[in-house]
Amino acid sequence: QVQLTESGGGSVQTGTSLKLSCLISGLTLTNYHLAWFRQAPGKEREFVAASKRPGANTYYGQSVEGRFIISRDNYNKMVYLQMNNLRPEDTAVYYCGASTAALSAIRQSEMYRYWGRGTQVTVSS
Repeated sequence: QVQLTESGGGSVQTGTSLKLSCLISGLTLTNYHLAWFRQAPGKEREFVAASKRPGANTYYGQSVEGRFIISRDNYNKMVYLQMNNLRPEDTAVYYCGASTAALSAIRQSEMYRYWGRGTQVTVSS
Protein backbone atom coordinates (compact mmCIF):
# COMPACT_ATOMS: atom_id res chain seq x y z
CA GLN A 1 0.00 0.00 0.00
CA VAL A 2 1.35 3.38 -1.01
CA GLN A 3 1.30 6.09 1.61
CA LEU A 4 2.76 9.59 1.66
CA THR A 5 2.75 11.43 4.98
CA GLU A 6 3.79 15.05 5.31
CA SER A 7 4.89 16.70 8.52
CA GLY A 8 6.64 19.83 9.74
CA GLY A 9 4.09 22.49 8.95
CA GLY A 10 3.13 25.21 11.39
CA SER A 11 2.56 28.90 12.01
CA VAL A 12 5.63 31.12 11.70
CA GLN A 13 6.62 34.74 11.25
CA THR A 14 7.81 36.35 8.05
CA GLY A 15 11.49 35.77 7.40
CA THR A 16 11.78 32.56 9.35
CA SER A 17 12.35 29.01 8.18
CA LEU A 18 10.55 25.67 8.23
CA LYS A 19 11.51 22.24 7.03
CA LEU A 20 8.81 19.94 5.73
CA SER A 21 9.24 16.20 5.59
CA CYS A 22 7.38 13.52 3.66
CA LEU A 23 7.67 9.85 4.50
CA ILE A 24 6.83 7.59 1.56
CA SER A 25 6.02 3.92 1.92
CA GLY A 26 5.13 1.34 -0.69
CA LEU A 27 7.27 2.82 -3.48
CA THR A 28 10.82 2.38 -4.70
CA LEU A 29 11.79 6.04 -4.67
CA THR A 30 14.54 5.78 -7.29
CA ASN A 31 11.76 5.12 -9.83
CA TYR A 32 9.86 8.31 -9.03
CA HIS A 33 10.10 12.03 -9.45
CA LEU A 34 9.22 13.54 -6.09
CA ALA A 35 7.73 16.97 -5.69
CA TRP A 36 6.12 19.50 -3.43
CA PHE A 37 3.05 21.43 -4.46
CA ARG A 38 0.98 23.86 -2.46
CA GLN A 39 -2.57 25.09 -2.49
CA ALA A 40 -3.89 28.25 -0.91
CA PRO A 41 -7.61 28.78 -0.27
CA GLY A 42 -9.44 29.57 -3.49
CA LYS A 43 -6.39 28.91 -5.65
CA GLU A 44 -5.21 26.08 -7.85
CA ARG A 45 -2.53 23.67 -6.74
CA GLU A 46 0.84 25.28 -7.47
CA PHE A 47 4.15 23.65 -8.28
CA VAL A 48 6.81 24.40 -5.66
CA ALA A 49 9.77 22.09 -6.22
CA ALA A 50 10.68 18.72 -7.69
CA SER A 51 13.48 16.21 -7.54
CA LYS A 52 14.06 14.22 -10.71
CA ARG A 53 14.47 10.48 -10.26
CA PRO A 54 16.64 9.11 -8.87
CA GLY A 55 17.62 12.46 -7.30
CA ALA A 56 20.36 14.28 -9.22
CA ASN A 57 18.42 17.29 -10.52
CA THR A 58 16.03 19.72 -8.88
CA TYR A 59 13.48 22.18 -10.22
CA TYR A 60 11.72 25.10 -8.56
CA GLY A 61 8.73 27.32 -9.03
CA GLN A 62 9.58 30.91 -9.81
CA SER A 63 8.12 32.22 -6.55
CA VAL A 64 10.34 30.04 -4.36
CA GLU A 65 13.55 29.89 -6.40
CA GLY A 66 16.49 30.80 -4.19
CA ARG A 67 14.51 30.41 -0.94
CA PHE A 68 13.38 26.77 -0.90
CA ILE A 69 15.45 23.62 -1.27
CA ILE A 70 14.12 20.16 -2.07
CA SER A 71 16.09 17.09 -1.10
CA ARG A 72 15.46 13.39 -0.92
CA ASP A 73 16.74 10.33 0.89
CA ASN A 74 15.80 7.34 -1.22
CA TYR A 75 17.10 4.82 1.27
CA ASN A 76 15.07 6.20 4.17
CA LYS A 77 12.11 6.96 1.88
CA MET A 78 11.97 10.65 2.65
CA VAL A 79 11.63 13.87 0.71
CA TYR A 80 12.21 17.24 2.33
CA LEU A 81 11.47 20.87 1.63
CA GLN A 82 13.64 23.42 3.41
CA MET A 83 11.81 26.73 3.30
CA ASN A 84 13.78 29.87 4.10
CA ASN A 85 12.85 33.53 4.29
CA LEU A 86 9.17 32.69 4.41
CA ARG A 87 6.61 35.23 3.26
CA PRO A 88 2.86 35.57 3.92
CA GLU A 89 2.21 34.53 0.31
CA ASP A 90 3.79 31.15 1.10
CA THR A 91 0.78 30.37 3.29
CA ALA A 92 -0.86 27.22 1.94
CA VAL A 93 -1.34 23.52 2.43
CA TYR A 94 1.79 21.78 1.18
CA TYR A 95 1.54 18.37 -0.48
CA CYS A 96 4.19 15.90 -1.51
CA GLY A 97 3.67 13.84 -4.62
CA ALA A 98 5.29 11.03 -6.57
CA SER A 99 5.26 10.62 -10.34
CA THR A 100 6.66 8.38 -13.08
CA ALA A 101 5.67 10.79 -15.85
CA ALA A 102 8.06 12.26 -18.40
CA LEU A 103 10.51 14.87 -17.16
CA SER A 104 8.75 17.50 -19.27
CA ALA A 105 5.67 17.09 -17.04
CA ILE A 106 7.46 17.35 -13.72
CA ARG A 107 5.73 20.66 -12.90
CA GLN A 108 2.22 19.40 -13.72
CA SER A 109 0.21 18.29 -10.72
CA GLU A 110 -2.13 16.14 -12.81
CA MET A 111 0.82 13.92 -13.72
CA TYR A 112 1.40 12.88 -10.10
CA ARG A 113 -0.24 9.60 -9.21
CA TYR A 114 0.42 9.55 -5.49
CA TRP A 115 -0.22 12.32 -2.98
CA GLY A 116 -0.06 12.92 0.72
CA ARG A 117 -2.83 14.62 2.69
CA GLY A 118 -0.89 17.82 3.15
CA THR A 119 0.50 19.93 5.95
CA GLN A 120 -0.54 23.50 6.67
CA VAL A 121 2.01 26.31 6.59
CA THR A 122 0.90 29.72 7.80
CA VAL A 123 3.20 32.73 7.59
CA SER A 124 2.18 35.90 9.35
CA SER A 125 3.64 39.35 8.89
